[in-house]
Order: sequence, then C-alpha cells, then structure tokens
Amino acid sequence: MGTTENKQLLQSVFAELAKGNGRPFVEMMADDVAWTVPGSSPWARTYQGKRTVIDELLKPLNARFAAPYRATAQRILADGDCVVVESQGQATTKDGKAYNNRYCYVFRLAGGKVREIVEYMDTELVTRALGDPGA
Repeated sequence: MGTTENKQLLQSVFAELAKGNGRPFVEMMADDVAWTVPGSSPWARTYQGKRTVIDELLKPLNARFAAPYRATAQRILADGDCVVVESQGQATTKDGKAYNNRYCYVFRLAGGKVREIVEYMDTELVTRALGDPGA
C-alpha cells in the first residue's frame, strides 16, 4: 500500500472512532504490533503484540469509561508507510472525570496493517483521570 491508501485507512478508522466504534482501530493492527506510550505515567511502556495491546492497554482503558470512547482526527499527514494523526479524544470516566485528551499518533504501516504506534499525549491528564492500569 502507498501513501494515499495508508492515509485513507487511518481516515476511515478515525471516522469510526469519532462515532465511538473502536473495532476498526483494533482490526487494523497487525498481530505483532508494537504500541509505545512514552513518558513516565503508569501507562507508559511499549505494549508488544495485539493480544497484549488489547488485554493490558485497551481493556483497562475502556473499563474506566462510562460510555464508548470517541476520538476525532483534526489532521492526518502521510508519507509512505508513515501516517501521523493529530486527534482530540472525548470520554468521561465512570467516576465522572472528564478525559478529553489531545493526541499525536505516529503509525507505521505495512501490508495494510499497523505495525507500530507511538502515542503522544498529556500524560498528567492520563494519571489524574485514569490512575494506574493495574489498579
């Protein structure tokens, strides 16, 4: 897949995330995806493999939200196998805290699947609103 197809894939995935449908986001990940959350929050690390991403990142996140998480892309830039998405998330935790984080995702794709994700965000907001993923 080229630049145009990679950009279109992420556009369609984020169009669904804006509606609260995270399934296409999960489906686009390769089985050996590496998702890195930089920083020093309790959530920061590299989640290696799709099963790990689901079990140790996505399930704990979604368990904290009162309704489906939504994210709207503000800007999508693509160059070859790299796609950068700037987005605005919207969620409320089960204990009523707003979790409206801004993100910059850097995706690396190969063969129509996402192989790597680096997710930049306000890590202080993550810690304050979501706490520790192991709790």
